[in-house]
Amino acid sequence: MFDSRHVKTFHEVVRTGSYSAAARALGYTQPAVTQQMKALERDVGSALFVRVGRGMRLTEAGESFARHARGILDSMAAAQEQMDALARLKTGRVRLCAFPSAGATLVPETLARLDAAHPGIRVDLLEDEPPASLRRLARGECDISLAFTYPGLHEHVPEELVEIPLLEDQLTVLLPARHPLARRRAVRLHDLAGERWIAGCPRCRANLLHESAEAGFVPDVAFTTDDNLAVQGLVAEGLGVAMIPALVLTFLRHPAVTGRPLQPLTRRRIFAYVLREHLRIPATAAVLEQLRAVAANKSGC
Repeated sequence: MFDSRHVKTFHEVVRTGSYSAAARALGYTQPAVTQQMKALERDVGSALFVRVGRGMRLTEAGESFARHARGILDSMAAAQEQMDALARLKTGRVRLCAFPSAGATLVPETLARLDAAHPGIRVDLLEDEPPASLRRLARGECDISLAFTYPGLHEHVPEELVEIPLLEDQLTVLLPARHPLARRRAVRLHDLAGERWIAGCPRCRANLLHESAEAGFVPDVAFTTDDNLAVQGLVAEGLGVAMIPALVLTFLRHPAVTGRPLQPLTRRRIFAYVLREHLRIPATAAVLEQLRAVAANKSGC
């Protein structure tokens, strides 16, 4: 590898035609320029200049290196400019992996706030449910992963991942609007023991089974889908009821369904996960900052 200072000095010697002129242009002493050129010749492995009378000329190796020196300096300047821009949050790219309900609620507002504060940062969106999303983060396929967990779910989080709490999301029951229990302000879970159920992703299904067991029954799971629109359609047709987070109710659009809080009160916890060393990356830290702000606004949904 070549020392960038030596390359810059070499370029100035070639431009001005002498060590002394290069020293004046760079603010160095002539011996300092001489020493730098000797060091560069050691790195190159060949003489770059030969003296001709009182002057000097480039050797064949010097002429070859001169053709590359300008390109080397331009590339280094461009790299420095890009690093400065990253440090000042003018640019950057972050890969964010989110589960569907977060992708429909937390993520859009986060990206809008990020664009207003740091328009040069770009975010690539990926979608996956936990724990697959955490495995993708550990493999380096994303920079931030949004995931959730339930009180009865015990899982191991790899040590290299930092867990950042965002919010707690109350569980609700999605009912047909004409359902008798839809008139209640809240619904007790054991009152739904005789219903057919629509289960979600494996983690959500496991929680449904856990909560139902706590309430003293085994749910009749008739359908399984993690598509929130499909869940709404199935519930609207009276084909079952569903346990959903309150966050999903914020984008509930079907007129024939309604959501009611469940009793006893249960909340899922939503976290952002990031590799520990990525916390020092300015663009990643900026996305996390906006995620925290949006989550704080949505707490209590």
